Amino acid sequence: MALAALVHAGADLASITEVLASLPVGEFELEREEVEIHGIMATRIHVDAGPQDVIRTYASIRALLDHADLPPEPRRAAARIYRRLAGAAARVHGKDIELVTFHEFGDVDCLVDIIGCSLALHQLGVERIFSSPIPTGLGMARTEHGLMPVPGPVVLQLLQGAPTYSRGIPVELVSPTGAAILAALSEGYGEMPMMRAEQVGYGAGPLRLDFPHVLRVVVGEDQRRPALGAPTGWRPEATGSVLVEAAGQSADAEHYAELLERLIQEGASDAWVTPGIGRKGQARVTISAVGPAELTADLVRVLQSNPSLSPARVTSVALQSPRPEP
Repeated sequence: MALAALVHAGADLASITEVLASLPVGEFELEREEVEIHGIMATRIHVDAGPQDVIRTYASIRALLDHADLPPEPRRAAARIYRRLAGAAARVHGKDIELVTFHEFGDVDCLVDIIGCSLALHQLGVERIFSSPIPTGLGMARTEHGLMPVPGPVVLQLLQGAPTYSRGIPVELVSPTGAAILAALSEGYGEMPMMRAEQVGYGAGPLRLDFPHVLRVVVGEDQRRPALGAPTGWRPEATGSVLVEAAGQSADAEHYAELLERLIQEGASDAWVTPGIGRKGQARVTISAVGPAELTADLVRVLQSNPSLSPARVTSVALQSPRPEP
């Protein structure tokens, strides 16, 4: 639905298909269909793929992206999405992240959605992404592991820190792939930021419900600087390394072991806890993480998702530009 909505908003499906067809993932076809959903015209993308005789791991997906003929921005976006998806699946299933397999997420369908969305966002010139609260559905869904609750464990792992609601609909309204795209690329959730809308697109899936079950994307110019959710000192064009920090209430460093692991999974090159003393002699700690500047929003989001940290104290500092080569 995400790729379909971006195509409906103006992304060129033919050029996206051409890039996707160059990937070593077997033969497949993409078909665009215009459908009417409760009076709203929307686009649906059908993926017709043959039998898949390869089960890809996260490590093999990384290698595929590294060697794919992709522009730098879509390559980075796709890598971030897959990293979030693999990290969530590894935690839910108790696997090493390098060994996570993607057959349960649709394989070629998943590749088309993730890489296709990354290419479409690049085509449309999208620099920042915000999302409304996310409806998940409820009930049970059948998976390769048997019946699972809705939202699924991987979806919940991905959407930690994001506002969600069931909408009272007994179906799965957000897939792991869709949740990974939001978790990796969305800077914030809530009301629509102040913007001048220029393009609107609607994406449809196979479900037909008693309301317009479509994904809407609005592409336009940001009318507020700095925009909602941007951490202090962060510049989208910044390159090099960034240090993000937050103050914690618990003095027990072990309390933050899981948080440090999530920061590393998110792309931090290092993360640590520093003990300290706050006002009135109270024990405090500082949680720090260093990573690529383009991952600033992701690292900040991980820190903000921890209830024992104060979001107001999350800052980004020590932005560094790469040293010029001699």
